[in-house]
Amino acid sequence: MNVEQMRFNMIEQQIRPWDVLDPQVLALLAQVRREDFVPEACRTLAFVDMELPLPEGQCMLAPKVEARMLQELQLRPSDSVLEIGAGSGYMAALLAHKALRVISLEIRPVLARLAAANLERAAVGTAGVRCADGAAGLPTEAPFDAIVLSGSVADVPRHLLEQLTIGGRLMAIVGTGPVMRARLYTRAGEAEWSQADLFDTVAPRLDGFAEHPRFVF
Repeated sequence: MNVEQMRFNMIEQQIRPWDVLDPQVLALLAQVRREDFVPEACRTLAFVDMELPLPEGQCMLAPKVEARMLQELQLRPSDSVLEIGAGSGYMAALLAHKALRVISLEIRPVLARLAAANLERAAVGTAGVRCADGAAGLPTEAPFDAIVLSGSVADVPRHLLEQLTIGGRLMAIVGTGPVMRARLYTRAGEAEWSQADLFDTVAPRLDGFAEHPRFVF
């Protein structure tokens, strides 16, 4: 089976059944070469419905999880996006094709270099990677129209929600295994946010975040 057939099967057999039906998102998943962001040893598994290992014990999220998160953010071409947890750079590449600019924060230098190299090789010029503690967000360049946590946290700290524009969205996987949920926060006012639980999943912890909830509506 060739690569394009495997990519097609990933979209049709994994991603569509997970309620990812936005034509723009599906087209983007066909366009961005996921295999170019996967470590060489795992390239044959690039389109498999599973997390894939990255250096230093980290991993790429499963394709259907990344696709659903991307769809639910409903990005616009004018959006400024902050990603926390660059990983291999694949999610940043997807975000960059739908937004005006993407800043991806990665606390681990090895992964920051990997993600930056992958994005450069893929000619994704509107996404940049910075080696920094993403748990703090990026207040010096806030507000952002969207923030994506590419991993799980016990809860989302208020200071990240405060870095959203009014109407801005934050996507995170929240909770403690074996029960976690993908949750979308929307900033409705200066001190008002709504939230919606979208689907159940499990993801590795992001570095630097507290294990105890620090923000309650």
